Amino acid sequence: MLQAIGLTSAPRRDLPPAVDDLTFEARPGRVTALLGDPGAGKTTALRLMLELEAGRGVTYFRGRPLHRIAHPAREVGVLLGDVPGHPARTVRGQLRMLCAAVGVPASRADEMLDVVGMAGLRDQRLGALSAGMDRRLGLAAALLADPCTLLLDEPAAGLSAREQSWLHGLLRSHAELGGVVLFTTDDAKEAARCADRVVSIDGGRLVADQEAVEFARTRLRPRVAVRTPHAPRLAALLGREARAAQRSVEVVEEGGNRLSVYGSSCAEIGETAFLNGVLVHQLADETGDSGPSAVPRPAVEPGSQEGGAAVRTPARGFAGAGTGAAAAVPYPRRAAAGGPVSAVRRVGGPLRPFRYELRRIAGTRTAAVVTAVSVVLSVLLAVVTARAGGAAQPRLLAAWPGYLPLPPAALGAGLLGALAFGEEYRYPALAADRGTVPRRLGLLTAKLAVTAGLALLIGALAVLADGAALRLVFDTDLVRTTANPLTPAVSWAGLLIGCAWAGVLASGVFRSATAGLAAVVAVPVLVVPLVRKAFAGPSAYDTSGIAARLRGLAWAHWPPEADRLVLGAFRMLAQPVGTALVLSLVVLMCAYGFTGLRSRVRW
Repeated sequence: MLQAIGLTSAPRRDLPPAVDDLTFEARPGRVTALLGDPGAGKTTALRLMLELEAGRGVTYFRGRPLHRIAHPAREVGVLLGDVPGHPARTVRGQLRMLCAAVGVPASRADEMLDVVGMAGLRDQRLGALSAGMDRRLGLAAALLADPCTLLLDEPAAGLSAREQSWLHGLLRSHAELGGVVLFTTDDAKEAARCADRVVSIDGGRLVADQEAVEFARTRLRPRVAVRTPHAPRLAALLGREARAAQRSVEVVEEGGNRLSVYGSSCAEIGETAFLNGVLVHQLADETGDSGPSAVPRPAVEPGSQEGGAAVRTPARGFAGAGTGAAAAVPYPRRAAAGGPVSAVRRVGGPLRPFRYELRRIAGTRTAAVVTAVSVVLSVLLAVVTARAGGAAQPRLLAAWPGYLPLPPAALGAGLLGALAFGEEYRYPALAADRGTVPRRLGLLTAKLAVTAGLALLIGALAVLADGAALRLVFDTDLVRTTANPLTPAVSWAGLLIGCAWAGVLASGVFRSATAGLAAVVAVPVLVVPLVRKAFAGPSAYDTSGIAARLRGLAWAHWPPEADRLVLGAFRMLAQPVGTALVLSLVVLMCAYGFTGLRSRVRW
């Protein structure tokens, strides 16, 4: 059971809260519709239930608030707006990535594609999906972890009648299996037709909580739809006859050649049209909404004769309770100040973070394109630098001339690191229906590990390609095997991994891939000159022999050959770029931790 108690959104400047002391429940085995005009507070109510908006009140899902549920995706399936995701990702790739996030086998993605009828579109790109297919994919994502409760915001918006029928059938099937279904709509007829219970809100407040049968009886009125090329004349005739017969008849001019007549019948309207020679193209009984008024509209509008017909302009939507619409509140109303206070909560990361990150990286061609471009630029720069002469062999292999702040491979590694979080915020996929990208240690560790591996791959490919190009172009001994290749290799790996990690942390802090890449470039451009200025001049102490001293302090003695690795790491740190990179990583890590602490919820 879903129980929403005292939901109240944060106050707005010079405006009442979008949701004000809203209390209702949705029972298992039943479909519940949250009905209201656009702007009535339906979406805000869902966001308050999911703890996405600051406010007051609490929502229990089978007796527990959402922040007490270990794995929310296995309890609540959500569809808010369009399905988020990178437009270049395939449908199947998107669902398989989300399977790793919610901790279910990857085969579940294919099962859900069959359920929602998208098995033939599994290789389709997200950016090429129609509105109907997008909704089907959103339902598949919401059902991945087989949740008990479904919260859907306007799921039938923009769908054809056939797709709406399929959607409501799927929701009904979920409810018949014992699940809870709550969907929002602004169409009173859809609510009466597809829901078992209708919760009506207006201005963020509860107006009525009724069974669908009672709602249809008290809030919807039968009408006769008329289509005629002489609509104004027929409307005047119907009004004249109603005034003469002292009957309550309301005629609504829908525009063009359409009329909606309330309080009459097809037989009476057809007889009037026949007797007066009015051509009628359509005459059919329909079910209409109750209009925008909270009370039944009077039979006579101001200025008309008692008991006559009222002719009004079309009004869409619904509003307050109609006749007999009792606001059945399942819980006592509570003052907004008395409910629990909630802030925006950051949900946890994926249950399988490494698998999620690998599928996220492999789901698009971004990593392959960045790697290829970095290697090509590295080869071109290596050839140009060798032709100019004067560069040492390590700089030739790294394609790092003195006039560039960083080599192409390092820039490529930094870009991939920046995209690790930047794409999450631009094309959200991780729990996008329940908040922004979570700042959990597991997700951060996965991103750091995967980007480090990609950085080393780019570096290795660049060095191998540069060496082959130099041998091919110049046919000289430019690439020689050094006596101690381990030290430059460690320095090269440290530079690449440091750039990748700087991009990851900066994009996580600033929520932008552009800011992440800017932070990588800022290390040699801004931080290195400051480090050089700070360490200018001779040192008062000698640091030689530090590797041997560290070996003596260690609990387990490492072999003397490992001293080369330690020396390579310290030599990289002794360089201005290495020192600046380490300082930048420390600052970014502190900023990342600080912003993560600020986003915690306090109850």
